[in-house]
This record gives sequence, C-alpha cells and structure tokens, in this order.
Amino acid sequence: MSASFASAQGAAREAAAAQHYPEGALYVVATPIGNLADITLRALHVLQMADTVACEDTRHTQSMLRAYGIDKGAAQLLAVHQHNETEAAQNVVQRLQQGQRVVYVSDAGTPGVSDPGARLVAAVQAAGLRAVPLPGASSITTALSVAGAVARSTEHGGFVFAGFLPVKNAERATVIAQQLAHEPRCVVLLEAPHRINELAQALAVLGDRPVTLARELTKQFEEVTTRPAHELTAWLDGAPQRSRGEFVVLLHPVAVASDDGASLRVLRLLVQELPLKTAVRLAAEITGASRNVLYDTALAWKRSGADDEDDEDEAGDAGD
Repeated sequence: MSASFASAQGAAREAAAAQHYPEGALYVVATPIGNLADITLRALHVLQMADTVACEDTRHTQSMLRAYGIDKGAAQLLAVHQHNETEAAQNVVQRLQQGQRVVYVSDAGTPGVSDPGARLVAAVQAAGLRAVPLPGASSITTALSVAGAVARSTEHGGFVFAGFLPVKNAERATVIAQQLAHEPRCVVLLEAPHRINELAQALAVLGDRPVTLARELTKQFEEVTTRPAHELTAWLDGAPQRSRGEFVVLLHPVAVASDDGASLRVLRLLVQELPLKTAVRLAAEITGASRNVLYDTALAWKRSGADDEDDEDEAGDAGD
C-alpha cells in the first residue's frame, strides 16, 4: 500500500464500516478530478469491499486503485464507457442479481453528469435494483465554488449545465447566439484543451459578459480567471500553458432589470416608440437605473422577439 494512503485505509474502515452496505446494489462513486487526496473515506471503504468495479477505463482505474493500496484482479474490473454502456449495463444487472456489490466510477469526478453512468443507473433501476450514491469531487461544483457566479439572492439565481457545445463552428455559434446569449442564469460549459481557443473565439460575441475559465482544477498548475468574454482569446494566447488541461467555463449571469421596477415599465414604453439606444438613455435619465443593465434588458427583449440586423449593430455600444 502507498505510504501516503496507508493510514487512510484504516481511517476509512473506522469511519465508514458501521454503515450498512447492501448486497445486490450499484454504488455510484465519485473519484478525484486530479488530486488523489480528494477521495472520500467512504469511497475507499466501498471500493475495497466491491465485488466488481465497473469503470470507463480499466487501466486507469486499476492504477488509481493501486495508488490507494486496493488490490482487484482483472476479472473484478468491468469496462463500462460511452460506447458500450447500454450493453455493459446488462452485465452489471446480472452481477447485481447474483448478489454482488458493484461500484461504478468514471475516469474522474462524479459519474452520470457529463461522464457515462446515467444509462447504467437507469438500467439498474428498471431492473428493480438499488443505486447508492457516494458523493465527492466534481469539476462543475469545484469551479462554481470559486467563481462567484451563482447568486441566489437575485431573480436569476442558480445555474444551467450545458456541458460540451457542438464541435462544428457553425453549430456552436448558433447555440451561443440563440440560446446561451439569452440565458440570464450562470451557464456551465466543459471543453477540451484542443478546442478551448475555438470556444473562446465563439464566446467573444457575448462582449463584456464575465466568463470564468477554470483549468487543471485541484492539480499543481490549477488556474482560475474571470474576464470579459471578448478578452478570453487574448488571455489564452498570453502563455502557452493556458490552453492545457481540461476546462470548466462559466458564463456569469446576465444583468437584467427587475420586472417589478418602475425603470422596466418606462423602458418598455420607450422602446416601442424610439430607437433602442435613445430609449435606454432616456429611461436611465428618468428612473436613475443603470444604463448598462437597461441596455442589456432591452436588447434581450428585441432579440427574443425578432433578430433584427439593427440589434447586432447596436450590440457593440452597450457600454456607451
């Protein structure tokens, strides 16, 4: 056993062994996203007692288990990944019906969100069997915790998980322009290092909307930065290492005027009769509301109603 985790195994048994772990159940276990020390004591205990460990990559998981001093034979490891999940799920169901405790882990983080696992759990539940969650590391919540992008006190609190956007440039641009640009809540994206620059270029249309880039989370060269969308490409180009590692990308909430405020009622009347910039300027002068917030709100209204070419010409003047 690795000296650094020898004491952890003992602590895991002492802390977690008292709980009941039923046979014939699937244990969905979160694993570290980069730092091996982020494993939970309960995860170590369940991995040790598992009859079968189902996983994305058997070689990767075997290496992780050995780092923790857990010895599993090749027959106890079962590959369950995005390409075979539906078929392999039936193998897992059969093992559960035989009374085995089966653990499922993805290569890193919490299964069934972006990584495989959802179809496996659905198959297990459809067979009338139990799935037991063991929470732990998640790149999504890790990034959110240090971005300051989720404000429950506002009308548009919470966040939306969008995951990976389409690979093709045209499809990605359409999703950003037609969906993400009008989503007032925080939007969580994931991206691979070889596509992060293309994503940054596509997000530039969001202008001054704050975006957090979180790379190499929990690892030695972890880096988290927040800057306007139009500055992302320049930041990535500033140093070669900035494009390395897996990315979590957070689009911060859009500032929108409150629907129950006098400023919004004034703005609605003005935009029906005047050019957008003029309406925003007058509404700000009349009500004292933020000009930028009023502009973003009016632009969102017009875009959701009709994508006029004039709106695009005015979009660059939001900070006037």
